[in-house]
Parts: sequence; structure tokens; C-alpha cells
Amino acid sequence: MTTPARDVQGLSSLGNLREPIMRHVKLATSAAMAAIIVLGTVSCSSNPPPPRGASGAAGEKVGYGIRAPCIPDAVAQRKVAMAGAVDLKQPLKVALQLPLRNQGELTQLLHDLYDSTSPKFHKYLSVSEFTARFGPTAEDYKKVVSWAKSKGLNVTTTAANRRLVGVEGSVEKINRAFKVQISNYQHPREGRVFYSADREPDPAGLAVPLLQITGLSNYVLPRPMHQRGRAAGPTGPGSGPSGEYLPSDMRAAYYGKGPLTGAGQTIGILSFDGYLPSDVRLYFSKTGMASRVPIKNVLVNGFNGACTTPGSTATSPCDDGEQVLDIVNAIGMAPGIQQILFYEGASDTQILNQMAVDNKAKVLSSSWGWNPSDAASDDPIFQEFAAQGQTFVSASGDSGQFNTATFFFPSVDPYVLQVGGTDLTTAGPGGAWTGETAWVQSGGGNFDDTPIPAWQQLPGVVNSANMGSTTLRNSPDVAAEANFDNPTVVNGKLVTGFGGTSFAAPRWAGLLALANQQSVANGRGTVGFINPTLYNLGTSASRSMVFHDITSGSNPPTVGDGSGFNAVPGYDLVTGWGSPVGAALIDQLAGRKGK
Repeated sequence: MTTPARDVQGLSSLGNLREPIMRHVKLATSAAMAAIIVLGTVSCSSNPPPPRGASGAAGEKVGYGIRAPCIPDAVAQRKVAMAGAVDLKQPLKVALQLPLRNQGELTQLLHDLYDSTSPKFHKYLSVSEFTARFGPTAEDYKKVVSWAKSKGLNVTTTAANRRLVGVEGSVEKINRAFKVQISNYQHPREGRVFYSADREPDPAGLAVPLLQITGLSNYVLPRPMHQRGRAAGPTGPGSGPSGEYLPSDMRAAYYGKGPLTGAGQTIGILSFDGYLPSDVRLYFSKTGMASRVPIKNVLVNGFNGACTTPGSTATSPCDDGEQVLDIVNAIGMAPGIQQILFYEGASDTQILNQMAVDNKAKVLSSSWGWNPSDAASDDPIFQEFAAQGQTFVSASGDSGQFNTATFFFPSVDPYVLQVGGTDLTTAGPGGAWTGETAWVQSGGGNFDDTPIPAWQQLPGVVNSANMGSTTLRNSPDVAAEANFDNPTVVNGKLVTGFGGTSFAAPRWAGLLALANQQSVANGRGTVGFINPTLYNLGTSASRSMVFHDITSGSNPPTVGDGSGFNAVPGYDLVTGWGSPVGAALIDQLAGRKGK
């Protein structure tokens, strides 16, 4: 990970608000589906919990309440010091998240969609079909909108899948609507001030169950998973400055000279910050990379698209190195894609939900982490991606083995393809793959309360050599080049010596766009949620034909407890199954060309 964002103030200096990070929400894996999780203490069924009691105003019907925590533990447990009052007139955006319905039916459907023997194989749902079967009812959604307006809040966002209602109001109105007191607090570790509600919100009078209310704290800021450092060993040999790797080198190493370009496919990229289009053009001109792929920005919930430091004020310096590398590496692997949709916003849940309701990008890439998780609100969206044939690819992290200081969500979510890092060697600039070791900072491991999915329980996945957990979801799933031998552009300057799983994730996203091109041509639809297939391949005799198995290196944590995991033959918690043998893996995911 990068170091935390620059000092930011509390609610008196909001800038671009970032999605808050909630307390852990226990996850439980459904036995009926390899990748299905049901929130343990957070029910996803359509049955509301009992009313909360007489906490509302006299004569007012008491609401059903909220199923998941909405404020950080540090505030809930009174472990942080107050840092002053907030301006009650300051505007604040929050989102009311509604739970899915019919979780059991959804679990079975996701199983069938990815069972090649099922008549429902790859018969994905449209947004309207998903909403009709699993989204909140239109009646409940209307009640939430009406309730928000009755509290004097402006409704800023409604969603076609009825999963969330975005609202805005003064701090005074937010306090009154949710029976909280929003204040500024001193952060216990980061040397900054953050804002938070002082207690769990109580939407009294709302007779509809909510899953969560997001936006009531900025205790943890999202951060990109790239950084600058010294490469372990010689750089490259790539085609870029000082022998560093360019996107064209990645395509040559992981796919080769095949005909697939990603034609007809769209890649969506998640970002909590804007970028300078001139910096993308500068990357092209400085590296000799040419592209005509349109890049279309999608500004979510009023985000202004300015390039700033996440969580800071609108006048902070532009640092768009992450955004530029995401774009160029996705295009480099799939140079003929129809477009990049670059989603920018302040809230992970609202960005993700916009990706789902747009349903245009069938491969989605994220190189950001938010800690410890908004699992309660985000995971239902990951399920919708799977139901709609969308693949969500995420960088696993850049701080080695997971611990309380190095873990960032969604690095263990079972609906997400988690991508670790390697140190790649090729035959020369634009040359073929010749070798790979584990990148020393590749994020990997497991974390409390996220049970192991069925596809990681296949014989041969977890063993004494890789030290994987037999009860928790292990990460990463796969890997790609991430050493400090990659360039990017930051605010008008080409810079070198960058690395991170931020580079690995968009490379895999581009490869999956190639797979989607072939799969669609074969009449199979897009490849969608590929984790169960990858693990079946990894435990089969085909493993060495579709993965470069990384067997050397380790990932000791850069901070905190642990000694790291070792890369070993087969699956491991540093590089997963390894990097792709592109054409062969694509044939397994999409069917051979013309088949």
C-alpha cells in the first residue's frame, strides 16, 4: 500500500468525501455455491428484524432499524478523543443501503450460472431481471425515498436496482434524521482529524429494514495499491525507460502474438480520484504507445472529477499515477477494446452499484483498498456482478502478509478475483515469458470472519506447504508482474520505479477482455465469475498448461505481525495459482476458437 493520504481535517474541511469504513461484518459461506456468502449477523433475507423498541419520538412508528454497523469501532468503544464540534450547516452526503431479497434462490442461481452442465450455464440476468427477483421491492424503495424527504434530506441518487438511496443534508439535518451527533475526532494512528457519528444511527419512523447507512464517518480513507521503490534485482528487460516494463511487454509475456484484442468489450475501472487526460496522452507519447480506445469518465453522485489527493481538499496537488497506470495497462493487454469506462466517486458502494446498474463493462478493475470493509453493503453488489456475467478484479495489496495493519477490503471477498504480485523476467524487450518469482510485497493471507469458499476446499488447494487456512478465505487467487520496474505519469511528468498489485490487476482485467471476446464469439457469453473455474483448473492435470506456477519468494509483512508465506508448487498465499499462460487459459475459460 502507499502511505496514508496527506493530513486531512474533519468535517470542517470536507473536500471530496470518501466512503467510511465499517466494523467487521461476519461472513458465512453457503454450502450450495462455491462463492456465495451470506452476512452472518447481517441477514440478507427479505424478513425484517424485530422492531427496535420505543426509541422513536412519542406517537411515531418505530423503524425496523439497521442490520450492519455504521460507525468505526474506535468511536463506538470511545477510544478516540474529541477534536471539536462541526459546523451544523456543513453539507454531508450519506447513502441508505437496502438488503437483497431471496438470498437462497440467488445462491442456487449463481451455482447454476457457473455449472457447465446446467441448462442455465452463462444465461446471465439483466439489471431489471436481477432487481425483480432479488432487489428490494418497489414499495419498500419508495418508502425509503419518502422517509428521507420527510426528514428534510435531498435525494441525490436513486438506483435502477433499488439497492441504495443517496441523500444530502446539513449535519444538523443528518443528526436529527438518524438521532446521532456528528463530531470531529483525533485519529489514533494517522495524525489527522476525522468525522464520525457518535453512535449507531436510528432511522425512527422508517418501516423498512436497512442494511447499512454509509457516509457517517471518514475514519479510514481509501488508498491506491501502488508505490515507488527499488526493484529487487535488475529491472526488466522491458521496452521502457531504463529497461522498465511497458504494457506491450505484458501482452507479449502473458498472451503472446495471438489475434485477440478485446474487440467489442468494455473495461470498467474504479477510482476514488480524477486524473488529467493530458497525463494519459503524455504516457503514450513518452513510451511510444499508441491507442485509439475511447476513455469515458463516469462521475458518480456529483463527484467533480478533479485530480486531488483522496480525502483532501480540492486544492491539493494532483497525484494521478494510479489512475494513469490503470488505464494504460488495461489497454495495453487488450488494445482493441471498445472503450474504458472510468468510474470516479467518493463512495465505494455507490461506484460499485453504478457499475452494476450500467452493466456495460463486463470486466471491472480496482486497484484501491478500503479498510477493514464495507462488506455488508458491497458484497451484495459483487453478487449482482456474478449474476450479470461481470468479473470484478482487485489488487490484493502491497504490504505482504495480511494482518491488522496491512489488510484492506475487498482483499478477501469471495466474489472477487484477487490478484497478487510477481517479479517477471522476459526474453527481452517485447519478448516472451522466461521466468517469474514472487514479489516480496504481494498482499496475501486470510482475515477473520470471511469463511473459506467451497472452491478453496477442493483437494490439493490448502496444504501444509502453503500454510493456507482450512476455515477462512485465502488470498490471492492469481498474480502478475508488480515489481518496482514500471513507469507511470504523475501530474505532467513521466516517473519510473513504480510497482504494486495496482499494475497486476488491470493486466488481468485486460486479459479477461480477450477471454470475453473469444467466449462471446463462441456463443457462451462473457466468462463472468471465474474463481470456481480457476480452482478446478489449478487442481487438475491442466494446471501447468494454463498457469505459470511461481515457486520461489515470500511476502513478509512490511509492518505488523507475521513472517509471511512462501511461494510453493501449486496454490500459495503469495501468488495464488500464478500468472496466466494467456492463450491456453483463455481457451479453458472461453472455449477454443470456433468451438
